[in-house]
Formats: sequence, structure tokens, C-alpha cells
Amino acid sequence: MAGPRMTLPTQLVLHAFLPEPAQERYGLEICAAAGLPSGTIHPILARLERAGWLRSRWEETDPAEAGRPRRRYYRLDPDGIEAAREALLRAEKSAPAAKRLRPGLSGGTR
Repeated sequence: MAGPRMTLPTQLVLHAFLPEPAQERYGLEICAAAGLPSGTIHPILARLERAGWLRSRWEETDPAEAGRPRRRYYRLDPDGIEAAREALLRAEKSAPAAKRLRPGLSGGTR
């Protein structure tokens, strides 16, 4: 499975999914968990989906009834879970110590 570039924002998005990898999340949830704006995460989500790591679906709701636009839900594909874990390990091993992602710290994930 071809993988996307492991930029720091991509790593943050993947870390947002990994605590509960089978759970669906929508854009604003991912933004909050990754600490990134939607304009940053949506291109990353599209790349991860093209790579086969994510699947997405539009919720089936009437926006007028819900009082908000429909949400697009994302979840890691079963093969994408393993690919994400491996890619994050490789990224951490190859990053200089000062630039390593540290989940739980400011700018990181929970």
C-alpha cells in the first residue's frame, strides 16, 4: 500500500485516529484532536483516503432537520491502521530528537 508523506500535520491527523482506530470521526472532531485547522486536515484526509488508509462516508441526515450541514465521517481502513502505525514508527525513528512528535504535549495529540 503506497503511503503519503509523513509530514508533522499528517502524523497529527493519524494520531487523532489511533486511540480508537475503528471509530468514525468527522472533520471538526479530527481538527480538535489533531490541533489543526480544517483547511489543513481536509487535504490530508483526502490524501490518506486516496492512499487507501481511510474510508469516508456522508451521513444520511436532512440538514434542515439536523440544523447543520451533513457531516463526512472518516475511519481508518483495517489495513490503514497497521500502515499508519508503521509509518508513524518510521517517522519517529527518522526524525531528529528535537522534532519528534510527542503526543500529549502542546501542539500534539491527546
